[in-house]
Amino acid sequence: MQDPVKILIVEDEMLIAANISLQLTNLGYDVTGIIPRGEEALHHIKQNPPDIVILDIQLRGDLDGVETAHIMQTEFDIPVIYLTANADDANFNRAKITHPFAFISKPFKNLDLQRAIELTIAQLQLDKHNYKPAVSNEPPAYVLSDFLFVRNNDKLVKVDIKDILYIEAERNYCRIYAQDKQYLLVMTLKDMDDRLPQKHFIRVHRSFIVNLSRIDEIATSHIVIGRTAIPVSKPLKEELLNRLHTI
Repeated sequence: MQDPVKILIVEDEMLIAANISLQLTNLGYDVTGIIPRGEEALHHIKQNPPDIVILDIQLRGDLDGVETAHIMQTEFDIPVIYLTANADDANFNRAKITHPFAFISKPFKNLDLQRAIELTIAQLQLDKHNYKPAVSNEPPAYVLSDFLFVRNNDKLVKVDIKDILYIEAERNYCRIYAQDKQYLLVMTLKDMDDRLPQKHFIRVHRSFIVNLSRIDEIATSHIVIGRTAIPVSKPLKEELLNRLHTI
């Protein structure tokens, strides 16, 4: 018999949290806890990692939901489903960086929650069991000292390294964001990291590699390239700062 999916609820409105917990239990999921603060959630996850976290964006306390997700993702690869009563662009864009599996706007119907969880589980199972990369005798990218050749629509396209802003993981793919175009490659971010010239690029997060020369701002938990905020994992920030000192 398969173990039930474990779900942690991080929500500071206790009536909402209790309702979610009751629904999840009735659906056969294992609720590992109901926690009102991000700091407490991080401690709980270290002791008892769940399969999925349902996380309110507007948590009260030292950490809101997005900040909690950022910190969680420096150590754990746990899918996040966000709850939000304020679905404005600012909150959405901050939360989007953490790659949530779903957003649920409050007030929500029970069916919305059920479907979000079912879709998350289906995606996890697909990633784990059914992913098969496209078979090709040629690599998706050739990396030289000053430029890449990337496969795009059955052609190899030259991309100047100085035009690359950053590279983002998308499951078993990675997307190159260049000055005026994007390229989706069938390769993992780790494989791309291994190929790239280290003098130009650095991995700053489990989902991001950045071009050092294109960084515009450095904040506490993220950097800015162009108008895009990119999260920086705490263990990698010191290496980033050291690398910048040598440029």
